[in-house]
Amino acid sequence: MTLTEQLESRAAQSAEKYSDDIHTVMNQGIQTLKETKLVSKALKTGDKIPEIILPNAIGKNISVQDLLVKNIVILSFYRGGWCPYCNLELKALQDSLSEFEKLGAILVAISPETPDNSLSTTEENNLSFEVLSDKDNKIAKEFNLAFSLSDDLVEVYEGFGIDLVKSNGTPKHQLPISATYIIDQNGMIIYDFIKEDYKKRADPKEIINTLKTNN
Repeated sequence: MTLTEQLESRAAQSAEKYSDDIHTVMNQGIQTLKETKLVSKALKTGDKIPEIILPNAIGKNISVQDLLVKNIVILSFYRGGWCPYCNLELKALQDSLSEFEKLGAILVAISPETPDNSLSTTEENNLSFEVLSDKDNKIAKEFNLAFSLSDDLVEVYEGFGIDLVKSNGTPKHQLPISATYIIDQNGMIIYDFIKEDYKKRADPKEIINTLKTNN
C-alpha cells in the first residue's frame, strides 16, 4: 500500500476504536487549527528557510545549511514517536530513502521530542536518516507551524498515555503541524505539503516525482 492508503486504513481503524466524544474533541482540534489560518502563514514554496542547527538523536548538532552544500534536503516535521501516523510516515520515508538519494536528496526529520526520545523513535523504526530535536518548537515557530493544544485535547492525549511534557522536555503543550518540504541548495523551498489534519502526509511517490521534475 502507498503511505496515503496506509494512513487512510489507520484512520478507519481509529474511527471504530474510539468513542464519539474522543473523536469530537480531536476533530474540533483540527477545525480550530483551520480557523487560526496558521497554514496560510506557514513557509511555503518560494520562501527561503531560516538557519537550522539542531541536535540529532545522539546529541550532535546538525546544520541543514551545511547539508545543502552538497544535497537537496527533504525536511519532514512530525509530531512525535507516540503518533502512529508519524510512525507510518517515517517508515514510508525510510523505505524510499535510497530513491531519494539517487535523485540527489537527503532526508532530515524534525520533532519537538528530546534527543533521548528521538533515539527511541529512530531505533524502533530502524531509521537511517537524521532525526533532530526541536526543543520548544523553535524552528517550527520560524516556519509558522507550531500551535498549542486545547486543554480538552491534552486530556484526551493523556488518556491515551501520551505525556507531551515528558516527551518534549517542556511544560508547554505545543506541537508542529506535520509538514514536508523539499529545499534546494540555495535554501529555497521548492515543494511543500502542509495540512491541518494530522492524518494526512506527503506521499513519498509525490516527493520522488517532484525531485525528478527538479533534477
